[in-house]
Amino acid sequence: MKRFGLIALLPLFVLLGGCNLVVLDPAGDIAVQQRDLLIESTGLMLLIIAPVIALIGYFAWAYRETNTEARYEPDWDHSTPLELVIWGGPLLIIIWLGAMTWMGTHLLDPYRPLVRVSEGKKVVAETEPLQVDAVALDWKWLFIYPQLGIAAVNELAAPVDRAIDFHITASSVMNSFAIPALAGQIYAMPGMQTILHAVSNEPGSYEGFSGNYSGAGFSGMRFTFQSLSNDDFNAWVAKAKAGGGSLGRQDYLALEQPSENEPPRSFATVDPGLYNAIVNECVEQSKMCMSEMSAIDAKGGGGLAGVNNVLPLEYDKFARRGGDYGAETRYVATLCGPNNPRGETLNEAAATPARSPADGAPLLGAGMPRPPFANFLRTPTAATPAMSPITLPRPSNI
Repeated sequence: MKRFGLIALLPLFVLLGGCNLVVLDPAGDIAVQQRDLLIESTGLMLLIIAPVIALIGYFAWAYRETNTEARYEPDWDHSTPLELVIWGGPLLIIIWLGAMTWMGTHLLDPYRPLVRVSEGKKVVAETEPLQVDAVALDWKWLFIYPQLGIAAVNELAAPVDRAIDFHITASSVMNSFAIPALAGQIYAMPGMQTILHAVSNEPGSYEGFSGNYSGAGFSGMRFTFQSLSNDDFNAWVAKAKAGGGSLGRQDYLALEQPSENEPPRSFATVDPGLYNAIVNECVEQSKMCMSEMSAIDAKGGGGLAGVNNVLPLEYDKFARRGGDYGAETRYVATLCGPNNPRGETLNEAAATPARSPADGAPLLGAGMPRPPFANFLRTPTAATPAMSPITLPRPSNI
């Protein structure tokens, strides 16, 4: 009866055909190639797994306890043909699978520009890819179209058979940008940018979401990707521009505040430099951008003349809002460099010619204990020139 009961349940598996297996039925060429790679890899592995599973059943039946006529050969220990099958088959499959994976990894690299929009149809050189700047916020998605001057929250649209260049970043914590029908997922991280090239080949509405847990509102961090014809996409753009609304820097600062289950909405105009400011963590214009700080470091540092330039640099973006440098005063006492190895203050450096120190002991490495304050007040000698003590309101901020 138990066997018949299990057989009676088999028709219920037919209902699984109603599931939307979007990974196996994608709408974009990149996702199609990823699906094919997945199916081919699974098929190759089944060439080994399926015979092993079949042999397990065969041996369990052939050598069951009640089968007294089964061959029993306790002295048998080797067969060259069998060894070739056991080791040669898996080795060939591993080589084949490795070659497929290597080629697929490079051909489907998310940073690799598209060379085709679908099988047998190459990218038209005269058609400019649609650029979309995607920003993961808490807990919503912001999509900026720099070529069109519009933006949208929790809504994304693109024309069919046109390459899409996604530039992706995050406002606070790490997320993962994913549209299974379009392409594989890729991380969105604050302070840096990732890239994804994709294309949609079938009109329709598809789900997009974050594939990386990011807090309380994570479950509602979803959006709709609309794959539209050229005419429908132009109508969508016209509707966004007619809807009004502006997304400037101050508007963005309000938008990025944590909120859950945000409804889709659009902005008719966008600050052209907003996305670059988001990536460089300097939406507030009083803060130094990370790219600017990197440029200073690449040229050898700011030196004494650039001490004040580091005041606006604050990686905790919520710490200094409301003023030029925030309500709390910060200090940079001195910078040591080739032209100021003794760490003199600005006034001292202006009055004293630059000299190379004979004793660099006070300049300690990171993580080493600071010397006693008396060391800075020791009697100067020819080998150890005097260094003036510096009094700071908050030494911990040096």
